[in-house]
Amino acid sequence: MCGRYNLAATPERVAEHFALARLPRFQLSYNVAPARKILTVVALEDGSRKAVNLFWGLVPSWAKDSKNSSHLINARAETVRQKPSFRSAFKHRRCLIPATGFYEWQKGQTGKQAFHIHRGDEGPFAFAGLWEQWQQENETLYSCTIITTVSNDLMLPIHDRMPVIIAVENYQRWLDKTVDADKAYALLDNQAYVNMAATPVSDWVNNPLHDGRRCIEAV
Repeated sequence: MCGRYNLAATPERVAEHFALARLPRFQLSYNVAPARKILTVVALEDGSRKAVNLFWGLVPSWAKDSKNSSHLINARAETVRQKPSFRSAFKHRRCLIPATGFYEWQKGQTGKQAFHIHRGDEGPFAFAGLWEQWQQENETLYSCTIITTVSNDLMLPIHDRMPVIIAVENYQRWLDKTVDADKAYALLDNQAYVNMAATPVSDWVNNPLHDGRRCIEAV
């Protein structure tokens, strides 16, 4: 799964990496947790890209209550095309979720060890995401989820699942809703993305209220 990540790049670097026409507005954080608004990149009708802030925890359009406690922070790649909560969004509302790293915990005999998974240069990359619009009477909520899949060789010793990372050259194909769903699904291949490192960090990151570079400092 993916339940915690970080976005510590400057707005200028994010705009350059994702080819955004305007600087994105977001709160730099080394410990992003669910149930808050997160930076998301979507495609406009003319093919350009726009950065928006969406609630992390997808609420299906048919949900009775936008405040349901079972918000969907992750969608499994294996079933994302079939499950009612995700299948329409997968066809029409794919997005990119910028990050500079994510966290996962490895189980051990004495407890869990937190790892920070990141690019070697700590630069930005993108999770595969879906977004949805929920509306009822005068209330509207835009929300998103991160797609996960089986772990690649780097992640397998740490955890059996990880977020899907979309390669830069596939950003536009992933965002383009005119791309056939089967072709879009073929982009959910983490084995092809290997430019990452896994660094053990302290359990200070375990608390979602903790923030700052201490979250990613190696131990």
